Amino acid sequence: MRLMRHGYAGEERPGLVDGQGRLRDLSGVVPDIAGGVLSPEGLAELAMIDAGSLPLVPEGTRYGPCVGQVGKFICVGLNYADHAAESGMEVPAEPVLFFKATSAICGPDDDVVIPRGSVKTDWEVELGIVIGREARYVSRSDALDHVAGYCVINDLSEREFQLERGGQWVKGKSCDTFGPIGPWLVTCDEVPDPQKLDIWLEVDGVRRQNGNTRTMIFGIAEIVSYISQFMSLQPGDVISTGTPPGVGLGMKPEPVYLHAGQTMRLGIEGLGEQKQRTVAEGGEELEVRMRNAV
Repeated sequence: MRLMRHGYAGEERPGLVDGQGRLRDLSGVVPDIAGGVLSPEGLAELAMIDAGSLPLVPEGTRYGPCVGQVGKFICVGLNYADHAAESGMEVPAEPVLFFKATSAICGPDDDVVIPRGSVKTDWEVELGIVIGREARYVSRSDALDHVAGYCVINDLSEREFQLERGGQWVKGKSCDTFGPIGPWLVTCDEVPDPQKLDIWLEVDGVRRQNGNTRTMIFGIAEIVSYISQFMSLQPGDVISTGTPPGVGLGMKPEPVYLHAGQTMRLGIEGLGEQKQRTVAEGGEELEVRMRNAV
């Protein structure tokens, strides 16, 4: 299944994509794409529904983040060896973990706000894992049984805030709109091998990132198992699994960063695409656009 959420920012309703690619409203069936709905039992019930019997979502309706009520937004850093190299950092012996504030989450096609004082806002296309069943001390062999599905994430980063302002990475990762998620949560049955997915990103039509999840240092099962040794993972938690090379920080002969008025387009094989416009912090145009997006 391809599950999604639609409507005004902060008022999203659950939905799904039917076999003809049309959006159907699920709000009469479940309250949200969140929590227990993402459990194996919850997904099995949704799979039994006749999608053709559900109301159609009007064309042009805004896509919201594909997961609601996210409890934890966990990220894995430096999970592609060539990205670690372009960042000038050592390949990690264990997964590097950090949190991204859930207030950074936005829809896949919402505007991305360049933060006040930013000079080094950067892009990072990543494969997202959505947890469907509580995971505590799970083994690698059982880890995928706790995954509801996968999605596209743009793990935007302000490199000066992240690397030059002291402390941990969270300051450069958590700005509002720095976590577009979606367009869909694609359930595991439609992703037979999450370690064989092409992944890419363009800025203003120029391909910047072009990779495949097979080159991850730590795979999906290892990541879920590893994190569960330190904290429980709950249904609806989101894990962003790292980015392939081609970020602005690694551009040669010198880094290239985002500024207002640019367009990013990114996607992962079978999981859909995102498209974001960059705007300056404080612009009334952004607030009006978000309010009026239906």
